[in-house]
Amino acid sequence: MDLILWRHAEAADGKPDAARALTERGREQARRAARWLMPRLPEHCKILVSPAARAQQTALALGAGFVTTTSVGTDASAADVVAAAGWPARPDAVLVVGHQPTLGRVTAMLLSGAQADWDMEKGAIWWLRGAGGKTLLFAVVDPSFA
Repeated sequence: MDLILWRHAEAADGKPDAARALTERGREQARRAARWLMPRLPEHCKILVSPAARAQQTALALGAGFVTTTSVGTDASAADVVAAAGWPARPDAVLVVGHQPTLGRVTAMLLSGAQADWDMEKGAIWWLRGAGGKTLLFAVVDPSFA
């Protein structure tokens, strides 16, 4: 199974938190990351997106259909995200567009087996692959390089 974690791009400060929109820089980050991701996205990939405006706007850059779910939202835990993705049993790939610190915690949990707060840059993509009972880091993409 492939689990692709995409942190929302840069958002403006403000309240309420769920309504924070992408900045111009964030919109460019989302476009660049989406441009890298689209030709590589596995067929039948399920896309799960946080209901927060900044995550929705990031996902829209893909131009693909997605499912909005609080299971990957701002209050989600790493375990919530892993369960929503169906890791590692789901036969198809899953793309999650979500938030820090949750996505960093998911990555730490799956790659090291430990609870830790790994940092994931805004707009970055971390692609994990489950193979033979192991979790492999397949790719890391910073939007400035996409």
